[in-house]
Amino acid sequence: MFQASKKALVCSFILALLPISASALEYRSVAVPKAILYDAPSSLAKKVLLLSQYYPVEIIVNLGDWIKVRDAQGSISWIETKQLSSKRTVMVSINHAEIRQAANATSTLIATLEKDVVLEIVDLKLNNGWVKVKHRDGATGYILISSTWGFD
Repeated sequence: MFQASKKALVCSFILALLPISASALEYRSVAVPKAILYDAPSSLAKKVLLLSQYYPVEIIVNLGDWIKVRDAQGSISWIETKQLSSKRTVMVSINHAEIRQAANATSTLIATLEKDVVLEIVDLKLNNGWVKVKHRDGATGYILISSTWGFD
């Protein structure tokens, strides 16, 4: 009897932890003109990369003053929290990605973009696999989320 209740308690504990581990991905963007990424959470650590403003990063671990992030190429580094913004952006991940006037492939073509262009997310709500974005030149429309990196 004791063994069965012990198993039930362990199972309950494991099930209680599942929502924590199944949480959605979190993204932020670089807030400053040039952000330095390090190989450890310290300004004395080795500098490994420089990212430009609005570049999206995936949050891996948040230690308060330092955040471990993954960039679009999959590299994992550390950045000071104060260098990040909650502003959401995505990076075009394919050549010739299309921004359309509406959320469908037959809508009017607004722009064709090359890989690595950063776009501001206008509306976080997906619309049949499309997300509303804004280019730095002002063009606003929808892009297929499968053509971008930085959206959960």
